[in-house]
Amino acid sequence: MIYNNVLELIGNTPIVEVKRLETGNSRLFIKLEYQNPGGSIKDRIGLSMIEAAEKSGKIKPGDTLIEATAGNTGLGLALVAAQKGYRLILVIPDKMSHEKVMHLAAMGVDIRMTRSNVEKGHPEYYQDYAERLAKKIPDSHYINQFNNQANPLAHELTTAPEIWEQMEHDVDAIVVGVGSAGTIGGLTRFFKKMAKQPDIVLADPQGSILKNYIETGQTGKAGSWLVEGIGEDFVPEQCDFSLVKKAYTVTDKEAFLVARELLLKEGIFAGSSTGVLVGAALKYAAEQKNPKKIVTFACDTGNKYLSKMYSNEWMSENGFMNEQKEHHYL
Repeated sequence: MIYNNVLELIGNTPIVEVKRLETGNSRLFIKLEYQNPGGSIKDRIGLSMIEAAEKSGKIKPGDTLIEATAGNTGLGLALVAAQKGYRLILVIPDKMSHEKVMHLAAMGVDIRMTRSNVEKGHPEYYQDYAERLAKKIPDSHYINQFNNQANPLAHELTTAPEIWEQMEHDVDAIVVGVGSAGTIGGLTRFFKKMAKQPDIVLADPQGSILKNYIETGQTGKAGSWLVEGIGEDFVPEQCDFSLVKKAYTVTDKEAFLVARELLLKEGIFAGSSTGVLVGAALKYAAEQKNPKKIVTFACDTGNKYLSKMYSNEWMSENGFMNEQKEHHYL
């Protein structure tokens, strides 16, 4: 099949069953979202949010789009904006990988780097910064993935039904992380309509407040973490935890080592958030007395983390591995 443009390649990503990780009596399936043209699951919402703004008359070609992003939403927006003729300004926390920044720069994005060690309400907090820019710049539109219904809608209309069909209507649990909450929101909306509702399992990096919020109803104070793209210091407005049956915390070290093991054992080259998701999926699988079919995501490609978690030097410098060890990380 010949496609008319790269945007037609977004979605319909494959699912592969992992065979060499320890899943007990359960089976683990990974949806390879890094096979989207921009290299991540966020291509889906980039297309959905821009097209929704077009349909509502909020933007026209030549306008400026503004967003706050830890990276992949920005890349998804950049992919779509370039094809549709929009200028794009992205406000990015400084913990983002060098590869993502270079990728965005190569796509002509106007990058505004800000601090990652400040909380919501601080003038340099990335979302507040982006919203402030949108009020100052003429003919601009703040995408606001954290409160944009086209974000979960993308997953309700594409990601969730793809999983349902690929798994032949037989899935017991879906392990998901939360950044803007679009994925969990869309999956929950879709599966609430099904007669059989899978457990939604939250995978949360250590330092994020979301696991604690699910278990206690309290947000608490956020810590810091190096995993990119998931975990929050607040509860996003479009978050829907109504199908969440279990939540797991995964440390940076666990996430990085699991992701590296996933590459070595399964040939799946994925990013840091995937390490959190697969780490949580393995914890969930280990607790099951009855066999379960568990689905999770390879959210983005490991190519974006070559200078970080796939660098032995960086891993050693940050205390995540002994450089002298053999390549067996778990």
